Amino acid sequence: MATVTLVIALIGAPRADAAAPPYQDPSLPIAARVDDLLGRMSLDEKIGQMTQAERASVTDADITTYRLGSLLSGGGSAPSPNTATSWADMYDRFQSRALATPLAIPLVYGVDAVHGHNNVHGATIFPHNIGLGAARDPALVEQIGRATADEVAATGLDWNFAPCLCVARNDRWGRTYESFGEQPEIATAMTSYITGVQGGGVLATAKHYIGDGGTTGGDDQGDTQLSEADLRAIHLPPFAEAVRKGVGSVMISFSSWNGQKLHGHQHLITNVLKGELGFTGFVVSDWNGIDQIDGAPGMTAAEVRQAVNAGIDMVMVPEAWRTFIGHLRAEVQAGRVTQARIDDANRRILTKKFELGLFERPYAVRAPIGTAEHRALARQAVRQSQVLLKNDGNILPLAREGNRIFVAGRSADNIGYQSGGWTITWQGGSGAITPGTSILAGIRASVAPSTTVTYNANGTGIDSSYRAAIAVVGETPYAEGQGDRPGAMGLASTDLNTIARLRAAGVPVIVVLVSGRPLDIATQVPNWRALLASWLPGTEGQGVADVLFGGYRPTGKLPVTWMASAGQQPINSGDGKPPLYPYGFGLTY
Repeated sequence: MATVTLVIALIGAPRADAAAPPYQDPSLPIAARVDDLLGRMSLDEKIGQMTQAERASVTDADITTYRLGSLLSGGGSAPSPNTATSWADMYDRFQSRALATPLAIPLVYGVDAVHGHNNVHGATIFPHNIGLGAARDPALVEQIGRATADEVAATGLDWNFAPCLCVARNDRWGRTYESFGEQPEIATAMTSYITGVQGGGVLATAKHYIGDGGTTGGDDQGDTQLSEADLRAIHLPPFAEAVRKGVGSVMISFSSWNGQKLHGHQHLITNVLKGELGFTGFVVSDWNGIDQIDGAPGMTAAEVRQAVNAGIDMVMVPEAWRTFIGHLRAEVQAGRVTQARIDDANRRILTKKFELGLFERPYAVRAPIGTAEHRALARQAVRQSQVLLKNDGNILPLAREGNRIFVAGRSADNIGYQSGGWTITWQGGSGAITPGTSILAGIRASVAPSTTVTYNANGTGIDSSYRAAIAVVGETPYAEGQGDRPGAMGLASTDLNTIARLRAAGVPVIVVLVSGRPLDIATQVPNWRALLASWLPGTEGQGVADVLFGGYRPTGKLPVTWMASAGQQPINSGDGKPPLYPYGFGLTY
């Protein structure tokens, strides 16, 4: 037995001349560790660090062979089964392949956890940003950032593509709900989210740099036509504050500024962001973003050269990552991208990996998600995000006891609808897509046994014996691209017909509007006794019911100007257009 022990000891003992290299010594300053590691890296290893591939487009062997520096999950790209444990197992498997490379440089793994860890079944889903903008509470948003980071880290991941700091200036834009509001001050204040995320050991991302909320016509990935003075006044302040707060990464916008794609814009990326603002983290492209620079399909060497020379450090090339690697290697070898630019990009990326502690703690630290504590925080966020726009005759709050209430509307009992896009899948879904409390369930839980609550989705079965009818209506889920509304912006006929059935019974109608933006409802509002803008509250629908029944007095204020008609778009505070409800409006009781 002693002989066996001796053999094991000899095999496992480090040799005196095989001391760990300086970059693996956590007692050294990070800058020294980065310098040491950079000096050991080949060009292929450096290009690998600048490459981000989608998890579904790589094999385990690819990570080792190509020295890939980062992976991501696109919206809805999840392991099966979609559980926290599966995510952590997947991450650890990928990470083990990165650590099998000669220099053992760990991966950084990114995901769009934009309102909670929203790709993972069972995670807490918080209100989308437009609701948090209505809450006007930076401390609350910092707590949400920390809770989100805790759930992201619990699945092993270490990089969140959030917060979106866009200033939405046209509600036709399908990403309006990802904006905290139409004024730069709101998004600037809500950079507190970054403090929360990075305080939880996860890298935050300020996106999308810059001006994506200001495109002509609200066209997603369109052209923001503004003077540089206006671009700086409206769209730059949140990014300046994000840099001041130490945000680790900045993602470039798909959109253009005065006809030039941001992904190739050296002045705005290198001169303004890195130079003037002093950003020391790394810049990442958006999904295939560099492929759009020349306006033609297919990634070219010229696009790779322009993007990297413009100042993009890590390139998100979900499927075409091999093509990117080949193009960038050729451009460096030809001298069209300098070694100094490659080293700068690597220094920025590696610095963040060291700061995250990935070299010392590369594997998942597993923990529960969707905890009671996080759901309670989300419920409070829902309460604070509700904006009471109309309350004729003080019909709200509703009595909990001795009441007869009829509930209708396709969003009343639908976790998917109330959560919106970027929930489990990219464009969102319908029904019980993840655990939570629907608005209907919240209403039922809020009343005493002496109150009757009757539900029918389309309003059938109501009669005059009911004291009030609650219509929970609005938009069905969407994300970027599919969410743009260049034409009409009103309620769907399904919703209008539901409300008409309720009104026909002679019962006062309270409309709860579940939507990612203001809708064109001015002609209908006179027929409603009350109107509550619920935005996209997420999984904790009890927070909506808390406001309806007076458990929480409404405090939300409009983060955007509410149009009197769709023809007014774009409409913003101070532009002289008479709104239905002005920016900052919100009633209480």
